[in-house]
Amino acid sequence: MSLNLVFCGTPSFAVPTLEKLVGAGLRLHLVVTQPDRPKGRGLELVSSPVKKSALRLNLSVTQPDRIRSNEEFRAQLSALKPDAIIVVGYGRIVPQWMIELPPLGNINLHASLLPKYRGAAPIQWAIANGETVTGVTTMRIDAGLDTGDILLQQELPITPDDTAETLAPRLAVIGADLVVETLRLFEAGSVQPRPQDNSQASLAPILKKEDGRVDFSRSAGDLVNRIRGFQPWPGAYTNFRGKTLQILNARPAADTVPPAELRVDSGRLLVGCGRNTSLELLEIQREGKKRSSAADFTRGYHPHSGEKLGSL
Repeated sequence: MSLNLVFCGTPSFAVPTLEKLVGAGLRLHLVVTQPDRPKGRGLELVSSPVKKSALRLNLSVTQPDRIRSNEEFRAQLSALKPDAIIVVGYGRIVPQWMIELPPLGNINLHASLLPKYRGAAPIQWAIANGETVTGVTTMRIDAGLDTGDILLQQELPITPDDTAETLAPRLAVIGADLVVETLRLFEAGSVQPRPQDNSQASLAPILKKEDGRVDFSRSAGDLVNRIRGFQPWPGAYTNFRGKTLQILNARPAADTVPPAELRVDSGRLLVGCGRNTSLELLEIQREGKKRSSAADFTRGYHPHSGEKLGSL
């Protein structure tokens, strides 16, 4: 393909698309990613996954702190005269001047079947809400939040064991193929954009720490979905004997236990949930300790039936 492109992306999710574009022979004049960030105890500056991939591919990289009113960055992009700007998890709101710059527009890969799950955390919320199917969408960015015209979509099943960590890489791979297919259609002049049905829209807002706090008035099935969806952050956490307790893995149980109450039963560790349901805790992690099986936790801390989770 002969299209001239600029790529904007930051996380691991964006790397397969970047690599696929290069593999397809597209001309990527510039990769735009977020600045290096301090990380770890030493607060050493760490490059984004996209920057690392771009450097391996010998691509030009820029990392502007801001883009909306950055005249130097605007002049840099304008001079490149891109046919399209590809945006995958860049992490910045694309300003109007950038939307209007390329003739084919800014093409975004979004990790849901729009108009469902518009927002920053579509993978996490799809799992947390118990969806069994999700997918990826290529869309043309407009001034709204993931409201632009849909170009192509591809479905992907969510398995009962999927977490946000296992689902995201699979979506990234099929998304990379979808972006290349979308560009081929643009080059052939056969793209048929279609507007989103706003009445069917749902939101997937950025996750907050508080989203991970376990509410034992929810049903066991609902809580299992949230445990799966909110990995690795904010996780699913509660309190046990004044310390934070992360619930890393659990499954619904047939027993009826009062909400938030523990029951130790034949080596199993159960906790009551809403709607007369209960969870069997499988893997947990107490504050300051390593993750452990519920059996090891029970042997170490000797929880007793009737104790409650969630109280400080």
